[in-house]
Amino acid sequence: MPNGEPLRYVALGDSQTEGLGDGDDTAGLRGFADRLAEHLAAAHPGLLYANLAVRGRLAGQVRAGQLGPALELRPDVATVVAGVNDLLRPRFDAAAVAGELEAVFAALTAAGARVATATFPDVGRIAPMARPLRPRVEELNARVRAAAARHGVVVAETARAPVATDPRMWSTDRLHASPLGHARIAAALAEALALPGSDDAWRRPLPPRPPRSAARAVAAEVGWAAGFLGPWLGRRLRGTSSGDGRTAKRPHPLPLGPAPSGP
Repeated sequence: MPNGEPLRYVALGDSQTEGLGDGDDTAGLRGFADRLAEHLAAAHPGLLYANLAVRGRLAGQVRAGQLGPALELRPDVATVVAGVNDLLRPRFDAAAVAGELEAVFAALTAAGARVATATFPDVGRIAPMARPLRPRVEELNARVRAAAARHGVVVAETARAPVATDPRMWSTDRLHASPLGHARIAAALAEALALPGSDDAWRRPLPPRPPRSAARAVAAEVGWAAGFLGPWLGRRLRGTSSGDGRTAKRPHPLPLGPAPSGP
C-alpha cells in the first residue's frame, strides 16, 4: 500500500454484514465480513478492519449513516451488502433501493476504494412462504449488477450458485446465513476480489440430506412462522427495528485478533 501503510477494509451493510447467524450477542458475532477480513489479512499482514453495519438498516440508512464514516476511514477495500430489509417492506421500490446502493458505490470508488457487493439468492427456495418475493429479488439483483458495472464494483454472484439456497447455508430464522453460509459468502467475495488462494470452491454443493416427510416440512414452516415471521411482523406494526439503539460493532479500523475455531 502507499507509504507502506496497512491495508484498510471497511464493511457497510445490515445484519448479514454485522454477522447475525454466526455467533451471538453474548459470545460475539463473526459473519462474512469478519471472515473476509481474515482472507484479506492472509494476503496483507497488518490489515486494519472496521465493520460499520447495523442490523435492521435499510439501504438509505446505510447510505445516510455509514457512508460518511466509511469515507473518513479511507478504505482500500470496502464491501456494501444491503437491500434485503427493503425488499421485505410492503412499499418496496427496487429502483430507489438500487439508487441508494449506487450512491454508496460511486462515493467509495471515487475515493479510491476497491468495492465488492453480492447478489441475493432466491428467498422462495429458502423459505417457501417467501415465494411471492422472488420477482423483487430478481429485479434488485439486476439493478445492483448494473449499478456495480457502472462503477467498477465487483459482484459475488451468490444468487447464481444453487448451493446458496441449501437450508444448511441458513440459520433457523432463514433470514441470516449460518456459520457455513457466512464462510461461503466470504469465499465468494474473496474470489470476486481475486484474492490470492481464492477459487470457486464456495459453489460446490453440500452432501445430500435425507429427505423430510411432508408432515415434518409443514411443521417446520409453522414453527418458522411462529418463531420468526410473527415477531418480525410485530416489529413492523409497532414501527420498531431490531437495530434500534444499536451502533456498529467495530467502528474503528483495528488489527484482527486470532481467528476463532470452527467452520
